[in-house]
Amino acid sequence: MADIASIFGRHEFVVRRLHSLVGLLPAGAFLGLHLATNASILDGPQTFQARVDQIHSLGPLTLLLVEWCFILLPLLLHGAVGVVIVCCGKRNLMSYPYRENFRYTLQRATGVIAMAFILWHVFQTRDWFQFQWWVEHVSRPLGGGTFDPHNAARSAVAGMQAAWIMPVYVAGMLSTVYHFANGLWTMGITWGVWTGPRAQRWANLPCLLVGLALAAAGLGALVGLGIRS
Repeated sequence: MADIASIFGRHEFVVRRLHSLVGLLPAGAFLGLHLATNASILDGPQTFQARVDQIHSLGPLTLLLVEWCFILLPLLLHGAVGVVIVCCGKRNLMSYPYRENFRYTLQRATGVIAMAFILWHVFQTRDWFQFQWWVEHVSRPLGGGTFDPHNAARSAVAGMQAAWIMPVYVAGMLSTVYHFANGLWTMGITWGVWTGPRAQRWANLPCLLVGLALAAAGLGALVGLGIRS
């Protein structure tokens, strides 16, 4: 970890901007699309199925390339750099219990929660890999790959049946939304969009609205699935 921290220190300017960029564009855009698609379950299973069909109309190979190149790999890069930031950062909230320091600490904590949740969510719904040995000996025995895009609503509801899954989804989704919305604010500082105290205070409002909209979509999707379970 010391070697990684040394490399991170020498290239911190570039690494932090790359970290914020891949968190905003591929991962953040997908978060909004994913939550909006799932929230369509509130309009009924047919609407939800139509949204899923639109995504899968790309074709299996194209969809696989899009997922890995524009979603999963940027997300893994963002998560890996985030782990380095968390491990190298100093935790001093008890000594400096200020609002911005609390937000900084919460940003790091929700990042860890969000990464763990996303990895589990992908495994549970789509699975990490599709080759036969993995599916038969790892995924299926551990309850992975439960989502069927051809029967979207029913398979999504079936994957939510265990009593512990809904609380995990609520905590994971809200952590992910907070991490992204607050990350928009810190990204604006990193890229010099809002630099002064006044601009940073005003920037809180649009970031808050984005977070509330995403949280509403995520909770709406969970409510819709819960109603049909």
